[in-house]
Amino acid sequence: MKTIFREYDIRGIFEKELNEKTVKLIGYFLGQKIKGEKVVAIGFDARSHSPILRDYLTSGLNAAGCKVLDMGLVATPVNYFANYISHDGIETDASIMITGSHNPSEYNGFKITVDKAPFFGEQIYALGDEIIANQEMIIEENTTSTQIDVKTPYINYMIENFAHLKAMDTKIVLDCGNGVADTVISDIFNALELNYTGIYMEPDGTFPNHHPDPSVEENLVDVKKLLQEKGDIAFAYDGDADRIAVLTHKYNIKGDQMALLYALKMDKPTVIGEVKCSQVMYDELERRGATAIMYKTGHSNLKVKMRETGAELACEVSGHIFFKHRYFGYDDAIYATLRMLELLQDGIDLDAQIEALPKVFSTEELKVKTSENEKFKIIDEVKNLLQNPPADFPKIKNIIDVDGVRINFEHGWGLVRASNTTPVLVTRFESTDEALAKVYETEVNKLILMAKKSIIEKG
Repeated sequence: MKTIFREYDIRGIFEKELNEKTVKLIGYFLGQKIKGEKVVAIGFDARSHSPILRDYLTSGLNAAGCKVLDMGLVATPVNYFANYISHDGIETDASIMITGSHNPSEYNGFKITVDKAPFFGEQIYALGDEIIANQEMIIEENTTSTQIDVKTPYINYMIENFAHLKAMDTKIVLDCGNGVADTVISDIFNALELNYTGIYMEPDGTFPNHHPDPSVEENLVDVKKLLQEKGDIAFAYDGDADRIAVLTHKYNIKGDQMALLYALKMDKPTVIGEVKCSQVMYDELERRGATAIMYKTGHSNLKVKMRETGAELACEVSGHIFFKHRYFGYDDAIYATLRMLELLQDGIDLDAQIEALPKVFSTEELKVKTSENEKFKIIDEVKNLLQNPPADFPKIKNIIDVDGVRINFEHGWGLVRASNTTPVLVTRFESTDEALAKVYETEVNKLILMAKKSIIEKG
């Protein structure tokens, strides 16, 4: 059970791991940690078991003395938005989004916000320990809650703040991937009289058309085809609409490239990127006079770092984009869509901006299978080996260990980090020379094998 309590959320397989007993206990012990009036707003995604988990969670929260507000089927950013508005005079102290995000349909989980901040890391691990220690505790069913409408104020907020986009003539293509983006996006686009065509708009937690992960190229085949036929720009969303893909006729614009585009309209901003972001992003931001900060991967990590530094913008390569500039500092793919349309309206040529950047060769995220128990041990052993690397290992300039190991070489970098959500190591490589990028990949993978062998020998 312990493996469902992850670095930045709780995630597991319905019934096998997220069952009635466990979820009621999650609600109860989480409810005890919430201060103030103990008002908790719950929303859920399109998975068939999400309403069932809502009921289990509600029972646990009620047992802890919380007042539960039920916003129903919503996107994750709408769930976050609930923390910033009043509900008939009632302010929320926390929100919980029930979602499996981009995971397969048998998965589900909880993204938790307490006092407008992520509940994550050691907080989640400690919660898990309490639940494991109290398996004999019985919590009665009590699904009492108050229905609230968060979608309408969210929709109205977007319409009001992007009124200047009204009737722009850009031909837009959307792929909602049968996730929850279209619980709000059509209403916003229709009110703004935008010219759009959408596919897979209907929420369906079985994801009958393709897996709802827009960071995987094979999931973009249909939206790319539609873009070529009848669009100027396309947007695709993950299952809970907190991640975005932006496609032009030439490019699939990654999250770090998006950050450079968004930052064009900000005055010397502070921008936070994860360790997987291209060095081009960090260098280009600094060249423009902005402040660039490299930090840990994970939506919770980046939101906390934004609060700490006062950053206006943060990004992950996978398409999590966080705006504090004119917004609330959380990842919202719907909001990011409207901000990208603003750039087009302002005459910014997205393709020309991408083409003007220094040319580098980057791999996609490459995953190395391992186990939950072994993945962090491998990272530690890789760090040990790098203190005295093999004689033929590429020359190291420096090492950044804020999240795994990012090795800066003379003409690029390589990254090895342990995924916080799956039993894999994530690697990525970049160089100004395509052949060198392959060399970095080969040599770092040799180091990973050496680390695995060393762990086995140590027992």
